[in-house]
Amino acid sequence: MTAPSLPRSTEPAFPDVDVDEESLLALIPPYRVILHNDDHNTMEHVVESLVRCIPSLTLEAAAAIMFEAHNEGQATVIECPKEAAEHYREALEGCGLTATIEGV
Repeated sequence: MTAPSLPRSTEPAFPDVDVDEESLLALIPPYRVILHNDDHNTMEHVVESLVRCIPSLTLEAAAAIMFEAHNEGQATVIECPKEAAEHYREALEGCGLTATIEGV
């Protein structure tokens, strides 16, 4: 008589990998999405567009970004990898806003 075998785990084993922040930033450098002030859009439209295009923003954060751009001429919206920054810039431009990206 043989002993019953125990069920094996079907989950894959992953190696324990430590990646420090400096190495990660070298592999995936952050980019800044910049909102520029304009004389064409209402403040309400800017805030609504920011919240719609960047889901992580709250109304309060979007309003603060809008006021900074209004008072200073530009404001940082978000820092993220380049592909995401390009996506956010295009979404903001699709709402009629002026936005650019730059490396951090």
